[in-house]
Amino acid sequence: MALLCDPCWNAYANQLAIEEGATAPPQAEPDPDDITSYEPPTCSDCGAAVRHYPTNYDRWVYLAVEDLPAKDVAPRHRWRLQTKRGWYSQVLVEMIVAVRIRGIEPLPSDPVRPAHRAVCLSPEAVQETEQERAADPE
Repeated sequence: MALLCDPCWNAYANQLAIEEGATAPPQAEPDPDDITSYEPPTCSDCGAAVRHYPTNYDRWVYLAVEDLPAKDVAPRHRWRLQTKRGWYSQVLVEMIVAVRIRGIEPLPSDPVRPAHRAVCLSPEAVQETEQERAADPE
């Protein structure tokens, strides 16, 4: 396996993020001294609650709150959540990362986590999802 320099890795990861729809901004680290209330992230288009996850290539994606059967989610929007152990840590730390499903198609009843864009109620997102379903050969 080849190692990439930082500029090459960033170019590759950015292109992959655009293709997969992982274009959410990084999650801000809360200040431990800040006592203001925390509100979970919401979609700027429809106002629904979303979950903010890091991907396995250091980018961020907004996913739906619940899993759906694979048959109800377009292949472009199928994700799974994986537990990853922290590297080089003295303390056992596990973090959850989002991994896009590719290569092996899940069974129609397998649970997948859809990208929020696939379940967003904004008119643009609904139209985009309908066009993808019409173009999908499944």
